Amino acid sequence: MAIAKAERLMNLALCLLGTRRPLSKRELRGSIEAYVEAFGPGEGAGSSDESFNRMFERDKDDLRELGLVIETVENLDGEMGYLARRDSNRLPPITLDAEEAAALGVAAGVWQQARLAGAASGALQKLRAAGMPEAEDAFDSQLTALEPRIPVREAAFEPLMLACRDRRPVIFDYRKATAARPEQRQVEPWTLECWRGHWYLAGWDRERGAERVFRLSRITGRVRSRAGAFTAPVPDVVTVRETVESWAGETATRTARIRLRTDCGYPLRARATSVREVDADWDELEIPYGHGLDAWLVEFGPDVVVVEPADLRAEVVDRLLAVAQG
Repeated sequence: MAIAKAERLMNLALCLLGTRRPLSKRELRGSIEAYVEAFGPGEGAGSSDESFNRMFERDKDDLRELGLVIETVENLDGEMGYLARRDSNRLPPITLDAEEAAALGVAAGVWQQARLAGAASGALQKLRAAGMPEAEDAFDSQLTALEPRIPVREAAFEPLMLACRDRRPVIFDYRKATAARPEQRQVEPWTLECWRGHWYLAGWDRERGAERVFRLSRITGRVRSRAGAFTAPVPDVVTVRETVESWAGETATRTARIRLRTDCGYPLRARATSVREVDADWDELEIPYGHGLDAWLVEFGPDVVVVEPADLRAEVVDRLLAVAQG
C-alpha cells in the first residue's frame, strides 16, 4: 500500500513538473495510471468522482508537505488547473567541503546493516556525481579504525518507519517485560529512536489515550497498517531518547545498592557512583535509581542481585518470575 501511494505521488509530481500549461483534475485523472485503474479515465459515476476528488486533494496536500510548490490557475472557462513550475521547485547548487562530504559518508555507512543501505548509498553516489568532493585521505583514515553501525534486526522496523513517514496508524501485538503474553496495541506512530543498541517507537496509544514508547524487540507478529487520520497532534520534536532514558532510570531521584558478578555488567559499572569488592565473585555498586531501573536490571539476569531499596528488589523479582512463567 505504501509503495502504491509513493508511486502515485511520484507520477502526479512528474505530470505537474512536466507540463507547460495548467492541467485540470480531469486531465490528470486520465493521465495517471493509478487514477485510471481506481476510478476510470473520465467523469460520470458520482461515487467514483467523489472518491477521486478526495484522493486527489490528499495527494496534492501530501506533495505540498513534501516541499513541492504547486500553483493553482483558473483558465478562461473557469476550470481550475494545476502545475509545478521547475524554477519554483529547483534546489540551489549543493556545495560541500571535504569534511562535510566525509560526514555524509560516515552517515551513509551507518546504515550498511539496515534496509536503508541501498537508499543511503544511492543518495551518496548521486551527490558525488554532482561534484561532491571525496573525503581527504588524512581525515578518512581516522574513520576506518572505528565506524558506527546501526543494527536493525527487528522485522517491525521497516513497516513502522513507513508508517511514521506516511502518518498511518498501526496495530501490533506487544509483550511487556512483566507480561506472560502479548496484547494488541493501537498506536499512532511518531518516530523511531535507537538507544543503547535497541530500537524504540514513540507514538500515541489510542486505548490508553497517552504517549507511549515501545521497544521493537517486544513487538510480536506482523505490524498492520490502518486507514484514517491521527486523532492526537504530533509533537514538533518527539524526544524518544529522553523519554526512554527517564524510564530506564537515567533521571535519578534515589540511589540503589546492587551486587554485580565480577567482570560483568560494564554498563552498570559505568554509571556507578561507587564500587566495593565483596569477594572474589561479587562487587557491590551504588547506582542512580529512577523509574524503570528494574526493567534494565532484569536484562543482566543472574549476574545482578538487588540489595536495596526493598521496593526495587521486589520489582526485579516480579519481572524475573513473569519471565520464568512466560
